[in-house]
Amino acid sequence: MNRTVSSRSSWWAVLAIGAAVMASPTVAADFGAVPMMKVDSKKAALGKRLFFDARLSGDAGVSCSTCHIPEKGFSDGLALSKAYPGSDGFRNTPTLINTAQKAAWFHDGRIGTNLNDVTRESITETYVMNMDMRLMQERLKQDPIYVKMFKDAGYGEPSNGSVRKAIPEYLKTLTSRGAPFDSGKMSDSAQRGFELFKGKAGCSQCHSGSRFSDDTAHNIGVPENPEIWSNPARHMTYVAFGMFMGIENYMNIRRDVGAHIRTHKSDGSDIGKFMTPTLRELTHTGPYMHNGVMKTLEDVVAFYNRGGGDDPNKDPRIKPLGLSKEERTILVAFLKSLSGTPLTGPEHVWKDTINVNYAVIKDWLNQRN
Repeated sequence: MNRTVSSRSSWWAVLAIGAAVMASPTVAADFGAVPMMKVDSKKAALGKRLFFDARLSGDAGVSCSTCHIPEKGFSDGLALSKAYPGSDGFRNTPTLINTAQKAAWFHDGRIGTNLNDVTRESITETYVMNMDMRLMQERLKQDPIYVKMFKDAGYGEPSNGSVRKAIPEYLKTLTSRGAPFDSGKMSDSAQRGFELFKGKAGCSQCHSGSRFSDDTAHNIGVPENPEIWSNPARHMTYVAFGMFMGIENYMNIRRDVGAHIRTHKSDGSDIGKFMTPTLRELTHTGPYMHNGVMKTLEDVVAFYNRGGGDDPNKDPRIKPLGLSKEERTILVAFLKSLSGTPLTGPEHVWKDTINVNYAVIKDWLNQRN
């Protein structure tokens, strides 16, 4: 895990430059439908079954879909996520729709290499799925359906490396489709809201491109969620995270430092920065912000209209907007127009029961492992 979360200054600099370009006034031409990705169907089918299989967790009780629920836009509808039994999460579960097209993952952007690394961390992290991938590999080898699917996908026998390839292949299929914004069927209010979004409200400075995200971190003064610090199970999870990530004074700190774990700037100017979230599928993925403190889109727009929150590191671009009630209403209408058809059909969801009562291997002591 260290090798994927360690600071990569050159990568971070390139990402920051790219974000600055995306945030320029000429970015409007980037808006459009999220492009479909090329997918290997057999690898994606394997990844789909793995995504919905609880045997990928240590206690065989938690799957990827436990927190990334198709009916909730592949988020979970909770302010703060669940976690592996015995702990609770300290951040909001982000949608996985369009995630294969991101430049960096997790709210703090700590993994900016590829989804293979993200998949590995999610499966092995103690407070997420807590799986030893060697054990996972042996579990998969016992399932004749997996043995065939891995072979048909061109991976040979089941292996942890192939799992880290197959799940990202499945995630490529989770692409937004059918949104009124893309089909040209926006209401008049939504169309006026889009002009406000690009103009007076200034949202497109950071929410740019087809996913409406610049893939970089900003501080907008989001208030802390007190539940993280008052609930011992959540606080314990953050302490474990903070210790591993090298956060100073992690036992006493009472805030989520965000992207600070990537750069660890001595002046603390990076504390409280979080990755710009996508605005796609918002009607399915509330509550909002990295810690789920805002329940509705109306709350989010009101927060920005006030000029964000109070934080010494707040981005200077975050200032009171002076939007009227009508302007706030049409801005919300536009944001809702970015949500499309729910990805809940068999193309995206493993509908068959995953039978774990497979036959015992005969003479197993003498079988090749």
